[in-house]
Amino acid sequence: MLGRYADQAGVLGAAAVTFIGTEPIRRAADAAVIVHEVTRATRVPIHVLSHEEEAYLTIIGVTEGQPVTHETLVVDIGGGSSEFCLVSADRPPRAAGLRLGSARLTTAHVDHDPPRWDEIEAMYAAALEAVRSAPPGQPTEIVAVGGTASNLLKVVPEVPDGVLSGTQITEAMRLLGSIPAAQAIERYALNPVRARILPAGAAILAAILERYGVPKVRVSHAGIREGTILAVAHAGPAWRDHLIDLAHGWRV
Repeated sequence: MLGRYADQAGVLGAAAVTFIGTEPIRRAADAAVIVHEVTRATRVPIHVLSHEEEAYLTIIGVTEGQPVTHETLVVDIGGGSSEFCLVSADRPPRAAGLRLGSARLTTAHVDHDPPRWDEIEAMYAAALEAVRSAPPGQPTEIVAVGGTASNLLKVVPEVPDGVLSGTQITEAMRLLGSIPAAQAIERYALNPVRARILPAGAAILAAILERYGVPKVRVSHAGIREGTILAVAHAGPAWRDHLIDLAHGWRV
């Protein structure tokens, strides 16, 4: 599959092809074998990113390389873990990954479909406890990327500019707790893989707003892919050596 991607990119005139690996490859026992086989089959090296590099690239994708003028937190809520990255104009970016994810939280606390409200409250309490370990900071803006954030936008109607308030996130939890996942998929056109664990994702996002004292979150459809494209285009083959500087922005 990756070989076909590389070939097609060449046909379309791509000057460079970059493969990146994230959490699943980091955790794989045979990660070295995967890297070797991909490189051998495609003649393109695969870059297995650290938590920090993944977060920096996400920041770059969200900001589109524009200079950061205020402290910003970018979060990516996954199924098994969540990535946090804080960046400001005058401090090095700080990144961390927490073992806090929507699938993990659902497995631990939910036995019903739809989840009962006491199960949703339990997920929120667990998320609030977990995010105490998130990087310290005083962001004036929180940006969420990934499937949790984009699917929550489908549940809450009339969200201007992709900005969700804490009240709207609570309303999304209420709506998702009122109908089975199969019905939510149909009603809100949700990703089928995401639907059952979306209440947990909303609980995590609500806990993050509470943790940092920020009343709303902006949803961005850009992320690590866009950040990688921009980083490689700007810094060339040595892009991984410059991610901390690139996370602050360079475009004017």
